[in-house]
Amino acid sequence: MDDRDIPMNSESNPVAESAQHTPLRVLLIEDSPLIRRSLVETIDASGLLKVAAYADSADQAIALLSDESFDAVIVDLQLKQGSGVPVLAYLQREGLIDKVFAAVLTNHALPAYRERCEQYGVRHFYDKSFEFDRVIDALHEYASARSSK
Repeated sequence: MDDRDIPMNSESNPVAESAQHTPLRVLLIEDSPLIRRSLVETIDASGLLKVAAYADSADQAIALLSDESFDAVIVDLQLKQGSGVPVLAYLQREGLIDKVFAAVLTNHALPAYRERCEQYGVRHFYDKSFEFDRVIDALHEYASARSSK
C-alpha cells in the first residue's frame, strides 16, 4: 500500500495535529515602522506567536481590543498621538490585564513609568534600548506554557 491508497478522509495523525497549533495572537502597539517591522519578524519567527494586528495610537489599539481577542499585547508608552497608558487602563478596566500577556516595551523606562504601569497590573516592563530580547523571550515562554496546556 502506498500513499495513493490511503483514503483522503482517513483519521488524522494526533502527533502531527499537536505539532500544528494555532499561534497566539499578538497585538503590537508601536508607532515606529522600523521597530514594528523588527518586532513582527522576531515574534512571528517561532511559529508559536503571530502579530495579528498593530496600532500606532491608543485609540486605534482600544478599537482593535474591543473588536477582537488577543492573547498578548505589547505596548509602547510614547506614541505618535499620545501615550500607551490609556491602553493599559482599558485592559485593566475590561478585566483583560490578567487574561492576556501584557508587556510594556518603551524607551522611557524610568522608575516612575514602571510604577505607573504596575498600578495598571502590568507585570512585564522592558527598556527598548537594553531589553528588546527579554520581551521576546518572555512572550515565547508564555506561548510555550500556553501550548503545553
